[in-house]
Amino acid sequence: MSRQQGADGLLEVKNAYYTGNYQCCINEAQNVRISDSHVKLEVDAYLYRCYIAQQKYTIVQNELAENCHTYFKPLKLLIEYFLAEDKISVLKKLDDILSKDIDASNHLLFLVGAIIYYREQNYEAALQLLNQGDNLECSALSLQIYLKMDRIDLARKELKSMQDKDEDAVLTQLCQAWVNISMGGDKLEDAYYIFQELIDKHGSTPLLLNGQAICFIHQGKFEEADSALQQSVSKDSNNSDSLINFVVLSRLSGKPQEVAKRYLIQLQDIHKNHPFVRDFAIKEAEFNRLLLQYAPSG
Repeated sequence: MSRQQGADGLLEVKNAYYTGNYQCCINEAQNVRISDSHVKLEVDAYLYRCYIAQQKYTIVQNELAENCHTYFKPLKLLIEYFLAEDKISVLKKLDDILSKDIDASNHLLFLVGAIIYYREQNYEAALQLLNQGDNLECSALSLQIYLKMDRIDLARKELKSMQDKDEDAVLTQLCQAWVNISMGGDKLEDAYYIFQELIDKHGSTPLLLNGQAICFIHQGKFEEADSALQQSVSKDSNNSDSLINFVVLSRLSGKPQEVAKRYLIQLQDIHKNHPFVRDFAIKEAEFNRLLLQYAPSG
């Protein structure tokens, strides 16, 4: 296979992963024939990341149990983090790894470390790590963190940098849509059409359908949002974004309280360590504490 064919194969794998089409990505990664060893490492990394996204951790653990290439070691740490009841030990291990000399070209380490810090709400550490990685995916995650911090100014600056590198890249288009959603107003329509163009080109996925649903929710188009989310759960009934958006939509559209509660319970059962679930548990505990504190005495 020529170098160009190998690069094209990697691009197909990447785009499938970025749009949330994990099974397609797995199929592409398993079928593409690549002679370049470095490109093969990247393709295999996306394959493993898809299994991790599907919570099929055992497959990755078994394959990386022996003779694990250094490039894949961050993925073992990511799985360890997701499965750990006590996250502290994993965080200490990550800090120890990053305190040593690291390969500046191993973007996977920067991404995994930043994902872990992000989920621990240590945004500063995540951004410092991502700034060491000079690629679009590091920029995309930085942009997401800026949006999480309500720093739309920094997110737009990061987007401009991505557009200068590759304006037509799927990741750049996705980031443009996320920034448009954060800006609101007329930009919501622009965001919707970006998601639609990606669907037309790469197929509908829960990630893209949830993007459209969020646009509709912000526009008060609850029926359209419900339709997009129904399509999403038909593809993956346990998708965390779909369940969260159904909780929000159910409350906003005035559906009975038990409807939102069903989605919330499903989310809590399947995604116990999801940041939304963890944050909800903290707020619920604080609310119950205040109820007891201010409850009338006997």
